[in-house]
This record gives sequence, C-alpha cells and structure tokens, in this order.
Amino acid sequence: MELSQLTMFKLVAEQGSIIRASELLHCVPSNITNRIKLLEKELGVSLFIRKGRGLVISPSGALFLGYTNKILALCQESRRALAPESAPSGTLRIGAIESAAMGRLPTLLSRFHHHYPAVKMQFSTGTWSQLVTDVADHKLDGAIIAVNSEHPDIEHIEIYKESLVLIASPTIGTITKPQDLNGKNIFMWPEGCPYRQSLERWLNEHRVPITITNIASYGTILGCVSSGAGVSLVPTGVFEQFKRIGNISGYTFSQLTPIQNYFIWNKNTGFHRAKDAFSELLQDEFKGI
Repeated sequence: MELSQLTMFKLVAEQGSIIRASELLHCVPSNITNRIKLLEKELGVSLFIRKGRGLVISPSGALFLGYTNKILALCQESRRALAPESAPSGTLRIGAIESAAMGRLPTLLSRFHHHYPAVKMQFSTGTWSQLVTDVADHKLDGAIIAVNSEHPDIEHIEIYKESLVLIASPTIGTITKPQDLNGKNIFMWPEGCPYRQSLERWLNEHRVPITITNIASYGTILGCVSSGAGVSLVPTGVFEQFKRIGNISGYTFSQLTPIQNYFIWNKNTGFHRAKDAFSELLQDEFKGI
C-alpha cells in the first residue's frame, strides 16, 4: 500500500470517475485502474462497484475511504511539522546532570514550555557517562553535562561555566584554606564527577589527606553538610538553592576554577526543530555566564 495509491483511490471516490481523476493527477487512466486493482488485491475486497463505464464506491470502499482521509491528513500534518519554518512540536527527550537540573534548568524549562506548548517534554537526570550513552543510542535527543564528550557521534555547544562553592555548616568553623579540611568528612558524587575531580586536585596539590564519602544525591549531601557532619563542593547554582534552606555557609577559592557545562546531541539525528529550539533557548538564557 502506497500513498500514491491512496491518493488515486480518494480522487476516484470523490470524482466517481477514473478519467476525471486521471485528468487531476495528470496521468493515464490505465495507470490508475491498475494501481487500484493492486490495492483491492492487497486488501482482499472490492473498493468500487463497476456499473457500465461508471464506478460506485462499495461499502468496503466507503469504510476504507474514512481511513484513507485520516492517513493522508496525517501525512500532510507531518510535512507541515517538519517544515523548517514550522513551530516546534512533538516529543523532546532531554537529560541533565542533577546539578544542572537543580540549579539552572527549572526557570528555563518553564520558559520553553511557555514558548513551545506543542512540544511534549520528557526530562530525566543521570550521571554524565549515562547521559552520553543515552544520547549516542538515541534514547535522548540532547543532554546537559559537565564533561566534554569525545564520543564520535556526539556534537556539543558550550552553554555556561559553573563556578564552584565549598559548603559547610557554620558549626564546623570558618574555612579559609585547603588545610582547614584536614580530618573533615567530604561528601561528593562518585568518581567521574568533574566537581569531585576539581576538589581532589586542589587538595592533592596542597597535600591535604582526602576522605570522601560517595553520595549520588545533592539532597542527601545537603542533609549531611547542614547537620555539621562534613563539607562538600557544589556548583554555584546548587548552592543558591541550598542556602535558602539555612545552616549552610559557602566559600570560594580562586584555585577551584569554574567547570564548563555543555549541551550535547547526536549528530546523526538530522532535523529536529524542538531540539534546535531548546538549544537556542539554552544559549540565550545563559549567554555571558
């Protein structure tokens, strides 16, 4: 079954004549006759009742015409949706590391929904390595990560640099130098996290012994730090959320340099208007950061 067959069937049904349909389609009548016969053979029913030199649509044909109209209408709708000038629509699957999801994206996601209500957003969080894998496997249309992926199928843009803040409860005293962390518990995301790597590098350079407890949740990290159990290094966007809760102090150090964040997508995806619109909004939202 081909769209051209359905178009021929629809016109013949509407015109009641193969000759008239052939004139509208600019083809010979025999071509339409043969194509409709093949369609009837495939469906196993007669779509028309032959009455002399005329045609009357059969009951099966009338039923099939309803589906034909829906199919052709959906094809037209899909062409309009894929046109470069059309408004974004369809489903958009976006992933992000948790720090971006907590600190930077809530306002942007609200803006995107306001500008493009026809897009159905599916949003999830994950580790940067899992997000890269999901984008490479076409399980996600795009993702925000803090590591520049070297995967051959991945393309990226830089969206913002995330400054880092050392957080601690005021009960453990002021932190002015790396040596002040000597003997204190450190709560960080598991290995591979670029923020963790930055902290480890800083402490190793100053020969400060490191004891890190792996916690893959900023909410749990906040609970541990605010209770005075230890310290953590978090992006500024996360700290801005944490400090509203209270009992959290933040400290910045010039050697803890900002971490570049990226928006990634699979370069083999092709045209994806909703993804492109999200990328454009990202760049607009975070320009200059």
